[in-house]
Amino acid sequence: MYRLRFTTVVAAPLTVAFDVARALGRPWPFPLEEVDSVRPVRDLYAAGPHRGWRRLTHERRFTASGAGTVVEEQVAWETGLPGVLGRLVDRTVLRRRVRRAMCRHLDGYAAAAAVRALDVVQVVGAAVVRGDRVLVAQRGSGPLAGLWEFPGGKVEPGEDHLGALVRECAEELGVVVAPKDFLGEVLLDGSVAGGVPGTSTLRVWSARLAAGEPVAREHRELRWVCAGDLEGLDWIAADRPLLPAVRALLAP
Repeated sequence: MYRLRFTTVVAAPLTVAFDVARALGRPWPFPLEEVDSVRPVRDLYAAGPHRGWRRLTHERRFTASGAGTVVEEQVAWETGLPGVLGRLVDRTVLRRRVRRAMCRHLDGYAAAAAVRALDVVQVVGAAVVRGDRVLVAQRGSGPLAGLWEFPGGKVEPGEDHLGALVRECAEELGVVVAPKDFLGEVLLDGSVAGGVPGTSTLRVWSARLAAGEPVAREHRELRWVCAGDLEGLDWIAADRPLLPAVRALLAP
């Protein structure tokens, strides 16, 4: 099979990047059938013989990054024509057609996802590291009272994610933090700020203290814990998948 690969960085969280991609479909003049799909990380569609194509598959993979969602797409096809003739048709016709269609499609897709992301409230968190320890906070009220989390909160309209992270740490802890490395993104199953359930995500960065000493303004308790203590805490569900990345930060 012949293949082309495309990579796009979309200014949107995983759920939005995936849902908008599904809504826009594929840029092919014939229908493809779903082969495999796992929201919000991958999908695969395929089509059988149609107008010179013997078979076409279109696979997408979605990966979180600090800049948004990295969307990696692979289009693979067979011409149905043998030997030299098939290679000639691929080079002069089909490859050019695939590249042109995908470039048009990806420009529109990235723009649509960025606009849709403005309507989805996101949550950010900070793994504040000092030496070989990370700051963790215990919820003091609400249905998750008593559970542990990384400090953070909701991104306000018009606010960038790192700006929200710095603001939330100032409000919750009375400190100034300097965000560093992006650690990961976790799907939130419930609704956030009245949004549609299953569209918001938690995005977490590592950070260092730039000024101040943390104070539990909104939490029941704060602790500086080492890597070996993380697993023993009773975590909120959204933060637990990020523990391996945090442990790696604290490794000697």
